[in-house]
Amino acid sequence: MIGAEQLRQANCRHTTTASDEASIAGMLEAVPGWQRDGQRIVREFGFNNYYETLAFVNALAFIVHAQDHHPELVVTYACCTVKFDTHSVNDGRGGLSDNDFICAARIDALYAARAA
Repeated sequence: MIGAEQLRQANCRHTTTASDEASIAGMLEAVPGWQRDGQRIVREFGFNNYYETLAFVNALAFIVHAQDHHPELVVTYACCTVKFDTHSVNDGRGGLSDNDFICAARIDALYAARAA
């Protein structure tokens, strides 16, 4: 089974295929706090105020831009909800790929580092 550190060290690939259900289950275990919602994974990140929320969003944007794998974001005063899926898999119908979990693990590390 792949772990969170392995996911954080990996890089997203431009040509990707949908992950199979066993791989999805294993990678989901490696990123606690993320929930599967159909063909995507979702996590809410809480903050003390809008400034902290936006600082997180800006740092997150740097990570996902470098990986060229962009999530859907819902930003409120003290919360950012992040939703990942891979639009290019399943003949363009979308789904989950390794890229979603790579970015999820990197964002988890970002969130954990903010308290340090």
